[in-house]
Amino acid sequence: MAFIKINRDNFFYNLNKFSEKLGSKDKIAIVLKDNAYGHGLEIMAELSYNFGLTQAVVRDINEARIIDRYFKNILILGDRAVVNSKYSFALNSLDDIRKAQRGSIVELKVDTGMHRNGISLDELDIALKLIEDRGLTLKGVMSHNRSADELSSELFWQNKIFNQVKERVKSLGFKNIRFHSYNSASALRLNCKNQDLIRLGIGAYGYNELPEIYNKIELKPVLSLWANRVSTRRLKKAQRVGYGGEYTAPRDMVVSTYNLGYGDGWLRSNSFKVYIEKNLPILGRVSMDYISLEATEDEILIFNSVSRIAKEMNTISYEILTQLSSSIERIVI
Repeated sequence: MAFIKINRDNFFYNLNKFSEKLGSKDKIAIVLKDNAYGHGLEIMAELSYNFGLTQAVVRDINEARIIDRYFKNILILGDRAVVNSKYSFALNSLDDIRKAQRGSIVELKVDTGMHRNGISLDELDIALKLIEDRGLTLKGVMSHNRSADELSSELFWQNKIFNQVKERVKSLGFKNIRFHSYNSASALRLNCKNQDLIRLGIGAYGYNELPEIYNKIELKPVLSLWANRVSTRRLKKAQRVGYGGEYTAPRDMVVSTYNLGYGDGWLRSNSFKVYIEKNLPILGRVSMDYISLEATEDEILIFNSVSRIAKEMNTISYEILTQLSSSIERIVI
């Protein structure tokens, strides 16, 4: 099977960059949902702990339980709120509040313009009253910026709306509430030392998705994908490779099969139009367990940074990284 290398030094380098911007590592909540963006949930939790992070964000309570011992506080984005002194639960609707277990710790999500999750602005007073009536502990109020990584002014008007939300919550007498809406792109783009918390996802893993016009902070990719050679053969000119024979050898050449395929999460569409490291094209179709390359190395680097491949595939780095199978061995270097 293919294997993944996780570069600890690069991860710590990225976390240092954000710690410097925030003025404190205590304000970083590392986002570990969906197998830590493909990097390995428990591996990245332990590395985060070793760096000194105390807060994490996950998708559901099952992920939280796996990493429980590494963090003091864990925010769960998509599960029913239950009583747990370490866990807080995002509430996305009035119905979420009604379903929450009495005594649970919650963080109210407010829709400031993304129109995906969160209560509407005209429901804010109702939601806060319902949280009190249901006997829930309100730890935070949160939102999410929809266009922080794009060249637009939308980030600013969302922040303005969220500031109005903050003032309303405070005016109703709620105290010791943490407010947070910044993701990686928001934190990279703006001064964030006055933020209570940032939810740090893709930036921690080494990707700065901001347009080139911004004064970009250079980050270092944490994950590199590798494959092992399975077999090698000599092709004569005009012989064809793989399913459907889509690749035709333009000359006599040496071709090897490597143990990476769509069974490992390497998308079938990542075919011969995609070039891996060393500018090598994938020859023919991606199979379930194999790709063919004009190479003979026993181990070959598929990518160190996935950004270029994502652009060639007209997608984003997140999609390719999160598709990588959790069964692929991950080695910390």
